[in-house]
Amino acid sequence: MATRVMTVLRRMGEEYSTASEVAPAVWRRGAQSALLIVLALGLALFRGAAGRSGPEIVLTAAVRDSMSAVFRTSNRHWNELGDLNTLERMLGTVRPTQREYLGCLQGRIHDGSVRIDGWVPARDMKQLQLAVTGTCDGVPRLVGTWHTHPYHADSRNLPIKERSLSVQDLATFRQSGQDVMLVLWDVDSVDAALRRADGTVGHPAALRIE
Repeated sequence: MATRVMTVLRRMGEEYSTASEVAPAVWRRGAQSALLIVLALGLALFRGAAGRSGPEIVLTAAVRDSMSAVFRTSNRHWNELGDLNTLERMLGTVRPTQREYLGCLQGRIHDGSVRIDGWVPARDMKQLQLAVTGTCDGVPRLVGTWHTHPYHADSRNLPIKERSLSVQDLATFRQSGQDVMLVLWDVDSVDAALRRADGTVGHPAALRIE
């Protein structure tokens, strides 16, 4: 009888682990499952952070197109400077064919991003070939300004675009306290600066047309 009992116990031991053998295996499986869950959550958070964009400027297509129309008008006859020397072209005093333009941007700010949905001309605007002045004081929903830069013609009378806000532009923007500054040269070229929540200036700023 004792032999039979021992045989049964041995068979049970082969088919079933004791508690001391089962516990480590269960712990290992639990630890592996917890690690997988942590990795999955970390990956989801990383993807979420990567998918979130930082502060940006959103410009409606209608506003961009109206600004582009002003650029074309202000820079009409840019290629009629072939008989002038470089200094005469830069000063624009002999035969100015271009005028910079200043507009006041209207919109709203949300979570550090600026949405621009309109603009009006600056008051008391004084337009020169390489400069423009004016004021946006009192404009409702004012978020910043935009202006044009002129074409410059090279020695072959081909256009040269200034494709960035100038050092002087950015210095003016930093002192202005406004949230946005744009410069535009036709529908295909817009450069932007954005004031961050901490007061610093980001340039070039992310710009989206919609």
